Amino acid sequence: MFVLDARLERDTLALGDFPLCRLLLMNDASYPWFILVPRREEVSELFQLDPADQQLLWREATMLAEILKDTFGADKMNLATLGNVVSQLHVHVVARRRDDVAWPAPVWGFQPARPYNEAQLAGVRQKLKLVLADGFQFEEGK
Repeated sequence: MFVLDARLERDTLALGDFPLCRLLLMNDASYPWFILVPRREEVSELFQLDPADQQLLWREATMLAEILKDTFGADKMNLATLGNVVSQLHVHVVARRRDDVAWPAPVWGFQPARPYNEAQLAGVRQKLKLVLADGFQFEEGK
């Protein structure tokens, strides 16, 4: 059974599910920072997914990156799988702008996270509801 890593659960807001991945929003309003987590048990490395899931993860990540680039006016999209702190396989998809607080440095640890307020979170969800359609299921009641 798929269980989300406790640290991801604590540091993110769940948005919904693609066919393979749970979509999370990092609870840091400094950046449009999303995380995809394949809903598979005990997977810490990309190569541990079967070939079909590897392809599906890549399709979901690239589709999400393209949508986020347009939706959030990104100058550059950052995609990364690290797993040094959270071993559960997850892909960071971060929409970067030249005027964001960390540019051009990485977003990790640049400054303390600024949690979303309710209005900001509602704004992100509303933007995504306009662009995520087929194959994406939003969290119920959100």
